[in-house]
Amino acid sequence: MGLRRMLAVWAAKITEKASVHIFHRQGVTWAGKIALRICPSVLKELSGQVRKGIFIVCGTNGKTTTNNMLCAALEAEGNKVICNHTGSNMLNGVVAAFVLGAGNGGRLDADYACVEVDEASTRRVFPHFKPDYMVLTNLFRDQLDRYGEIDITMNILKEAMGSAPEMKVVVNGDDALSAYLAMESGNPYITYGISEQVMEDSGSQEIREGRFCKKCGAPLAYRFYHYSQLGDYACTGCDFMRPGIRFDASEVEVGDRLAFTVEDRKITADYKGFYNVYNILAAYAAGRTAGLELEHFNDMLEKFNPENGRMEKFQIGRTGVILNLAKNPAGFNQNISAVMQDASRKDIIIVINDNAQDGTDVSWLWDVDFDRFKEDDVNSVTVSGIRCHDMGLRLKYTDIQNAIKADVEKAIRERLDNGCGNLYVLVNYTALFSTRNVLKRLEEEK
Repeated sequence: MGLRRMLAVWAAKITEKASVHIFHRQGVTWAGKIALRICPSVLKELSGQVRKGIFIVCGTNGKTTTNNMLCAALEAEGNKVICNHTGSNMLNGVVAAFVLGAGNGGRLDADYACVEVDEASTRRVFPHFKPDYMVLTNLFRDQLDRYGEIDITMNILKEAMGSAPEMKVVVNGDDALSAYLAMESGNPYITYGISEQVMEDSGSQEIREGRFCKKCGAPLAYRFYHYSQLGDYACTGCDFMRPGIRFDASEVEVGDRLAFTVEDRKITADYKGFYNVYNILAAYAAGRTAGLELEHFNDMLEKFNPENGRMEKFQIGRTGVILNLAKNPAGFNQNISAVMQDASRKDIIIVINDNAQDGTDVSWLWDVDFDRFKEDDVNSVTVSGIRCHDMGLRLKYTDIQNAIKADVEKAIRERLDNGCGNLYVLVNYTALFSTRNVLKRLEEEK
């Protein structure tokens, strides 16, 4: 088996390099697929070589940022970590993280593994190894044509949790759906959350998931919302309510940078977007749950670059560009909030595809609160991608003028030449890698 494992590692590394350098495509998925073909037990064997513990990160939004941040936090404490940094989170992507991180001899030198896993893929990943920790960020409606309703996703995750009964679940206690799932799973669970109201939410037009108690079906009453269904809730018909919070963020500051206090520690980060408070808090809670002191957590945040299209920054000539993923209503609304925290004049490009990985149903666009782009500091809005006309129609019904340019590179070049020098590019899933490549190439050209 050692020889087959070594051959699988070699083949995966060659495949990944060829994909990037010859075909200019991300070759992670193919690398994992080929490795599994050569050695079906390769993931089980390599994961068994992780010395201290395996984290998986699940949830609708925030997986990639939280997973990469947790990896960076563990490394900052002197650990060697295996991580699927690119966000390839189905079985082949998980396999690729381990085989590409292994040495040429087919051995893994790792204290921890941080693995982002697609919720629906947990039933394919868990038979290969049993994680020590699951970080559950949130559960929102996402790609209905692929996942179905949230209940289906919750059932899949409950099945996965049941197959690893000793796995500790680090859960967002502010999300009634995630908290209920953790409580019902039978697994030990640890909560994180924000117990004070941070921003006024009364005027929000967001669609809120999980408005009814999963335990008895009665409506949930909220003392306040943070966004979407996240907040301080209690059932009006039974004893289900927001659990006590172990890692509780207080004194939260949101603006050009983020700050909060947890366990009497002041945490600061040069990021935008209230949702990133949850990502940072999740990574912190996971590391602390594993017993780490995280003495260098703030140092890590100062150096951490989200990359991979998560508020990723580019400088192209005189124009500053921020690229961010927005793939469902809850995530898009938080993207809009982050963009509008920037009070300076700005251009916006929205790229929408409908490939299989995106979900072919784009009706979710009608649940996004695009009205906020009507404000005076929005210089222009351009729509692009395969479903640019659908996006253009959605904005037309909101009385937002927009330019339709199906070709993403042409759309970006036009705003670089004629824009205001401050550009936000919001993309859904399959548009991310190609758009990022365009921005990187243009940055090098300038």
